[in-house]
Amino acid sequence: MSKNEFICDCNVIHKDLVENVSSEMLSDDLFYKIADFFKILGDTTRMKILYALDKSELCVCDIANVLGMSKSSISHQLSTLRRSGIVRCRKVGKEVYYMLDDEHVKEVTEIGSIHIKHREGDVN
Repeated sequence: MSKNEFICDCNVIHKDLVENVSSEMLSDDLFYKIADFFKILGDTTRMKILYALDKSELCVCDIANVLGMSKSSISHQLSTLRRSGIVRCRKVGKEVYYMLDDEHVKEVTEIGSIHIKHREGDVN
């Protein structure tokens, strides 16, 4: 093995670029947490729930009706989303309303939708 501290099969290493990007890298722990965040979003039902909550805060019954699913399956998914800090809720009397946790979740949901629609040529 050569004395070059960088590993690559090509002949040119752009040391300044490698050092700049290396200094900007996040910790492994943060990368694991980001990957877990996207794993949570990687479920179709949860994405449908998030899309619905992007439009309005809703109770479990409302979400179940919008998605045509049972209250119990929606509750199960909402529990996962709550534990992950992606949605939050507020109680009004006996009813519990769910909403996206913050503007960042709203942005990720909207940007994902825009990206896929753009790739598919759907401008709406």
